[in-house]
Amino acid sequence: WLCLVRVREGAFATEHRVTVPAGDLARMDPAAADPERLVRAAFAYLLEREPANSILRSFDLPVIGRYFPGWEADVRDRLEG
Repeated sequence: WLCLVRVREGAFATEHRVTVPAGDLARMDPAAADPERLVRAAFAYLLEREPANSILRSFDLPVIGRYFPGWEADVRDRLEG
């Protein structure tokens, strides 16, 4: 999956291309037919920790773990709750 994400913060906007491998979608949001909910939760997580202009413009979803090792558990909890 390739997801295009646009984040607006006041007058500024950033665009991001996020690749979501099928295995990651199946592991993190097993009931999902597409990655939209997972990517939204991942960006909510990221935006709580850094401004949008600090988020990579293009990345594979698992890359988040390089910067935030506990992100998967947190995002899974958000999706389940």
